[in-house]
Amino acid sequence: MSLPSWQNITSQASERDEHSSLQVRLSEIPPHILALSAFVLGSAATLAATSVRARYFQRFPSSEWVPPRALAKKRWMKGVVTSVGDADNFRLYHTPGWFWSWPLKLRRIPSTTKDLKDQTLHIRMAGVDAPEAAHFGRPAQEFSSEALLWLKEQVEGKAMYCQIIRRDQYFRLVSIPMLPRRWLPKFTTPITGRCVSIDMLRAGWATTYEQSGAEYGKWGKETFLEAEAEAKASRRGMWKHGVSAETPAEYKRRYAAPEVNLAAGSSSKPLDTSPKRKT
Repeated sequence: MSLPSWQNITSQASERDEHSSLQVRLSEIPPHILALSAFVLGSAATLAATSVRARYFQRFPSSEWVPPRALAKKRWMKGVVTSVGDADNFRLYHTPGWFWSWPLKLRRIPSTTKDLKDQTLHIRMAGVDAPEAAHFGRPAQEFSSEALLWLKEQVEGKAMYCQIIRRDQYFRLVSIPMLPRRWLPKFTTPITGRCVSIDMLRAGWATTYEQSGAEYGKWGKETFLEAEAEAKASRRGMWKHGVSAETPAEYKRRYAAPEVNLAAGSSSKPLDTSPKRKT
């Protein structure tokens, strides 16, 4: 049996002395200072945990729940597309944090209309304008059904990232939609993914949105216009019969004037020129 060396005995004695010295110093600190320090450290830890939860783990059930700070910072929202209602907007079920996909799928995404009610973000694709479907008595624009089918095939039921930019007048979130690249980790999508808006322009099923409040993300307007020009030159999608096809913006202008006249006519009343009966 070997005896402990002199160096080990000296080291252990030194550690005991340091521990005793630390206890003495702590005992000299007034109790209210210790209590205040513990409160400050606890508060800081709570604030840090709350901030991390709000940034990475808080789920927003609908567009109205998204806070202004998230819009101001143009945050990325990860989710799964549950439905496509129009050719340039869709519904996204927000899936922050972990455990939404295999092999560690512990959280479930609702699948029924009842369970999804008021539980999805209404996304308006930034930078594009697609052919209009039939709304409010207006006939559907040519190629609207084809554009809708294209978008459904691209995004419905798929996981994607959306960079939210602002809320529009219909409380939709104007966003840059990105699909992950095959064989690349999904968390790299904001950097390496495919922009659905640009893909739609290249396929010929949308035009570049150039009205007030237009957003084009990191690519800029020129990239969007180039993608549209490429589709026109190749006669893809809505341009298959030529570049003179009516654009969504022209369609809206064509139906705007009659609506204004109709509204004005319904609100105006003819003057009553019948003679008044004396009493």
